[in-house]
Amino acid sequence: MATHILFETATGFNIFQLSGMESIAEFTDQVQKSMQDFSKFSKVCKMVGSLPFTSAENALENINSISEGILTESLHDFLKQTFSKKTEGVVLGVCDNKLSASIGDELKISCLSNSHTSEIIRCIRNHISEFTKLKSADLLKAQLGLGHSYSRSKVKFNVHKVDNMIIQSICLLEQLDKDLNTFFMRLREWYSWHFPELLKIIESQVHFAKLAKLIQNKKNLTEESLDEIKEILEDNESLAKDVLSAAKASMGGDISQIDLVTVMHFADRVISLDEYRTNLTQYLAKKMQDIAPNLSALVGDRIGAKLISRAGSLTSLAKYPASTVQILGAEKALFRAMKVRGKTPKYGIIFNASAVSSETKNKGRIARCLSNKISIATRIDCFSDNPTAKFGVALKQQVADRIKFFNNGVAPKRNLDVMKEVIEEVEKDFAEEEVKPVVKESSSKKRKESEPTEEKSSKKSKKEEKSSKKSKSDDVEMKEEPVKEEKKSSKKSSSKKEEEPVKEEKKSSSKKEDKKEKKESKKDEKEEKKSSKKDKKEKK
Repeated sequence: MATHILFETATGFNIFQLSGMESIAEFTDQVQKSMQDFSKFSKVCKMVGSLPFTSAENALENINSISEGILTESLHDFLKQTFSKKTEGVVLGVCDNKLSASIGDELKISCLSNSHTSEIIRCIRNHISEFTKLKSADLLKAQLGLGHSYSRSKVKFNVHKVDNMIIQSICLLEQLDKDLNTFFMRLREWYSWHFPELLKIIESQVHFAKLAKLIQNKKNLTEESLDEIKEILEDNESLAKDVLSAAKASMGGDISQIDLVTVMHFADRVISLDEYRTNLTQYLAKKMQDIAPNLSALVGDRIGAKLISRAGSLTSLAKYPASTVQILGAEKALFRAMKVRGKTPKYGIIFNASAVSSETKNKGRIARCLSNKISIATRIDCFSDNPTAKFGVALKQQVADRIKFFNNGVAPKRNLDVMKEVIEEVEKDFAEEEVKPVVKESSSKKRKESEPTEEKSSKKSKKEEKSSKKSKSDDVEMKEEPVKEEKKSSKKSSSKKEEEPVKEEKKSSSKKEDKKEKKESKKDEKEEKKSSKKDKKEKK
């Protein structure tokens, strides 16, 4: 029995410790009722530790790893920290078997995953808002957000990689081909009872059905309907005249109005089904150009779609080796040959490709070469971010060169050189595509800038007129100002000249005074020296 439970929520990881729980009585009514009560259940189950997620991205990363049974670093550290002291006697209950196995392998903790554990986890889920003290509305929001992001990451919806649409389209197209062939044959036999000559004149099944709808009763056919017949027969006047002449001399029996209405209803259905088939063919071609452009350029839309349908998906076809692609569609013949120990088939679906079916010799070698190029094209389509059909065109040319080599001995280019040339072309195209939007933006900016220039020029002209008027008045003022400035400068210069001799006189008088003071100080010093000498003599 588990002693601890690992519980994962949208907000984080939680570990609960169990005590006093018996696995024998867990399914009884009394125990089930007591588990519904949080006050009683909290005595038996207590939350020991919790690890909240730091962000929504962290939650998504952890939930993705747990769904695949991988132990994340954060959960590893959390469990190691929680059970750092004791691992003996600890039995951790985990909901997922793969996750419990990975925890046991890495942390050496005995894990348990059974009905008892899932029942306790169910009870914890009922009371998780009380344990974590979070509102149930907040928990629900977190669960919804994580659920949407998890499902989005799992589904990974991409418009350019929905190969399921190709598989369904080609299966429906093949079924329509078979059904329409049967329906056209039935219509021919039915209407030929009334107009048997039309079957010999018109070979196309679609044209036959449209003419039967137009003619209906051959007795009512006149030359006025010649233009309509020509329109159906794509302006073939000779065939239209043959139909008119055959209707006049027809050996067919008469048909009642009720039978004719029934035949016309069936003709309408056949014509509408044929129109739907053409629309479906166009849809398939568009899808193949979006999802597998190189494969469709190499072998065509129908054969490429058949290969994807037989493999199950574009990714599965990309993972197949060239030898498997070569015999894809001939599995029955392969297993029959292996059982009898006879010759194995050399080609399957790719036999319908023009490169293989058109050649009379070396079909096996050409099929091997074509399957090799198909595997390269599918891998480019499956794993490239920027779809382009240039690789498929180059690979098709390589197959044609290989056929020439088988027939005439002309050596083809190396695959490496061809791929380098194609890569250079693709890089140039992408560089041009990146430059185009920049050029458009700059041209639009120039247009926006050029639009207000006319308004600015008109405003400038008005401003210039005003400024010209002001300039005239300013010129008059400027002429008066220099006269005033000259008078001021003359006054200043005269005052400066008067001030300068006064300053010079003051300087000369101050120098004379300094000299007199120095002379007097020297005389005083000499007198002091003399007096000091006299005093010394008197003392002696």
